[in-house]
Amino acid sequence: MSDAALPRPALNLGQLAPLYSAQALATGATTVSTVLASLIMSGLHFETLVGLPSTLISTSAALSAGAFGALMLRRGRRAGLSAAFALGALGAGVGFVGARFALLPVFLLGACMMGAAQGGYQQARYAAAESVPDDRRGAALGALMLMSVLGSFLMTGASRPIEALGAALGSTPEVAGWLVGGALLGAAALLIQVWRPVTAAQAATTPSAKLKVREAFAIPGVRSTALALAAAQGLMVTLMSLTPLRAHHMGLDHGAVAALISGHILGMFGFGWLTGPLIDRLGLRFGYVGGALLLAAAALSAPQSGAAWLAVSMFGLGLGWNLAFVAGSKALTRFPAAQGVTDGLGYVAAGVGTALGGVIIARAGFPVLAGTCAVLALLPLISAWRVRPT
Repeated sequence: MSDAALPRPALNLGQLAPLYSAQALATGATTVSTVLASLIMSGLHFETLVGLPSTLISTSAALSAGAFGALMLRRGRRAGLSAAFALGALGAGVGFVGARFALLPVFLLGACMMGAAQGGYQQARYAAAESVPDDRRGAALGALMLMSVLGSFLMTGASRPIEALGAALGSTPEVAGWLVGGALLGAAALLIQVWRPVTAAQAATTPSAKLKVREAFAIPGVRSTALALAAAQGLMVTLMSLTPLRAHHMGLDHGAVAALISGHILGMFGFGWLTGPLIDRLGLRFGYVGGALLLAAAALSAPQSGAAWLAVSMFGLGLGWNLAFVAGSKALTRFPAAQGVTDGLGYVAAGVGTALGGVIIARAGFPVLAGTCAVLALLPLISAWRVRPT
C-alpha cells in the first residue's frame, strides 16, 4: 500500500488546543530563562560570564533532547512532555532562589534544569505536525508558533507587574521573572494532562518513522536539514541572548529591553499563520533561503547605532529563524529518530555561540560578533541546495 493510500488524521484544533496552550505558556517561561539570564549575571557582578547561563541552558538541552526524544518514542508524546514541563517548573524555582539570594551555583543549577526541560518540551512541535496530513504540517507548525507568541507576550507585556513583584520581593524584575516562569511551566504540566495525542499507529504513517538514528541520518536530505536547524537555532539564541546586554550598555531601561524582546518574539512566532502555509505551498527551499537571508540581515543590522536598528535586527532575527525552523521541522516530521538528536545539535550550536559570543564582545566588541554571525547565517543555503523535490 502506498503512503498516499494510508489514512491521514484530519486537522482538529480542539484536539490540539491543550498542546498549543501548554506550549504557549512554556514559550513565555523560555523567554525568561534565555533572555533575562545575562542581565541577572550582570546584576550579580559577573559581567564577563554573562553568556554562561545561556550556555548551560543550551548544553543541558543538547544533552537531554535525545533522551526525551527516545522517551517519547517509547512512552508517547504526552509522557515525555509532562516530564519536561515539570522539570522546567522545578528548575525555574531553583533558579529564582539562587538569583534572589545571590547564590551563583544554585542559579546556574536552575539554569541547567531549565535547559534540560527545554530539550523535551520544544519537541511538542513534532507532536502537532504528526496530527495532520503532510501537506498541512507547515500550517500546523505555524499555528503552534502563533499560540506561542501569546505566551511570550504574556511575559514581556507584563513587565510592569513583574517589576512590582520584584520590588515586593526585594529583588529585580529579572529575578522575579524566573518565579513567574516557573508558574507558567507548572500550569503547562497540568494542562498537558488533558491533551489526547494521536495514536502511535496514526503517527507512524511512513516506513521512515520506524528507522533508528543512524538509519535516519543516512537518508539524503536529513543531515542537511539538521544543519539548517542547528545553524538557525545557534545564531538566533546567540544574538537574542546578547543583544539585550548591548541595549543595556546603550542606556535602555527595562521597559525598552522588554519592547525589543517583544519585537523579536513577534518575528519568531507572530507570523506563523503566514510562513507555515507559505512553506506548504512554495516548498522547503523557500523557508531555507528566506531564513538565511533574514538572519544575515539581522546580524548586520545589530551593530548599527540607535535603538531603532536594534528593533529591526531583533524582529528580523526572529522571522529568519521562523522560516528556517518551520521548514526544517516539517522535513524532520517523517523521521522521528532524527528529531531529538537534531534538536541536541541546535542546542550545542547555541551553547557554543553564547559562550564564545560573550568572550568576543569583551575582547573585540559587538560588531565583530555580529559580522561572524552574518557569515554563519548563510549555512541554511546549503540545505536549500540539498533539498529534494516532494
